Amino acid sequence: MTIHFAAAKRRAGSRRLLSGALARAALTPAANDNFAPLQTDSMLHAALKQFARHGIGAAAHARSQAERAFFAGDRETYQWWLGVCKTLDRRLAASLVRESEG
Repeated sequence: MTIHFAAAKRRAGSRRLLSGALARAALTPAANDNFAPLQTDSMLHAALKQFARHGIGAAAHARSQAERAFFAGDRETYQWWLGVCKTLDRRLAASLVRESEG
């Protein structure tokens, strides 16, 4: 199936569609963008697998795994699960950091 794009035609004498200020406002990032640094592919893959296994409770499960590792003194595993939790739910991960490290 072929798809064709047909741009809207401008009427004679019409003004620009957006003024300069409105055009800049239209190009601002979405309100839900956190501007977080990009996750590594392995972390994103782990977060997606976690979500596939645990569904909507994936972030909570990752948090509990991070807590378990923290209290066991396993810093490397704690950082891994914290990263998975942060990828899935940034606020939940931040509350874990406040409670455990803060």
